[in-house]
Amino acid sequence: MNPRLSPLTRLLFALALSGTGSGTTWADAPAGKHHPASGHVLAVPGLLTFWDFQEPAGTPRRGKGAHAADLLESRGEIMRAEGGIFGPWSARIDSGKFFSVPRGKLGPLDIHGKAAQVTLAAWVKRESNRYWQSIAGVWDETHKKRQYMLFLNARSRTDHRIMQRVECRDLVHGHISSVGGPTPGEEFCITYASSHTPVSFDQWHLLVLSYDGRKIRVHLDGRLDAETGFNPFPYEEGIFGGGGDGAPFTVGANHVAGIENNNPFTGWIGGVAVWDRALADEEIAALAAATLPKKD
Repeated sequence: MNPRLSPLTRLLFALALSGTGSGTTWADAPAGKHHPASGHVLAVPGLLTFWDFQEPAGTPRRGKGAHAADLLESRGEIMRAEGGIFGPWSARIDSGKFFSVPRGKLGPLDIHGKAAQVTLAAWVKRESNRYWQSIAGVWDETHKKRQYMLFLNARSRTDHRIMQRVECRDLVHGHISSVGGPTPGEEFCITYASSHTPVSFDQWHLLVLSYDGRKIRVHLDGRLDAETGFNPFPYEEGIFGGGGDGAPFTVGANHVAGIENNNPFTGWIGGVAVWDRALADEEIAALAAATLPKKD
């Protein structure tokens, strides 16, 4: 194990590897206590906000961690469904509905600057094969206010060796933008890491975007899903600062071409968490081991 990790991080990793994580425990936590899987997320240093989606439809989803930001429903109530990661429930998102934290409430979730770092994790179970599904992040394409975002199932991806697009599908994509608008000289933002392994349907996956100020990385189910030319993706430009009129934080959609619920995700969201640093590979592996259901 990396000796530079904090004692708390090393303890978390050891617990996950020893099998004492909560991957097989899906009942409610005792009153006044966190669900065991939530405890693993909350223990990772640098956590800004974590949503576990246990609240009923029609109510804000309350964030835990250093910044207790509320996710608000947009385009109607978002139902909760049986079967979750951090308790008995998850959020069931139908195409066209999404959650958001208004720009004025972002606080430290407005991660930006030349030296900025971020890790964004989402526990999802996909249902739709629609292209370009927005998972979570701060990303407004219409008004050129892109910062960081997780996507699923793009039509194409960028090979950083030749800076050209090639076809793909069923992959995870972690976007970072330093300019807010399209990549200079391009029609779209093409600075993002793409995974190697297709994301299957109807089972829980942990999707992770991390950025350390030098490279964009995408992890799938606890491991760096590396592929030459696509992941990691070299990018030393930092993260755009949207200012007071920048993008909100959204889950399940982002703003494209004047339509706030474009790039919709359809499926289940079990949790979303954001850190203000790039987590180590060992930390991400520990999160997956401690939270994902054990496979038969």
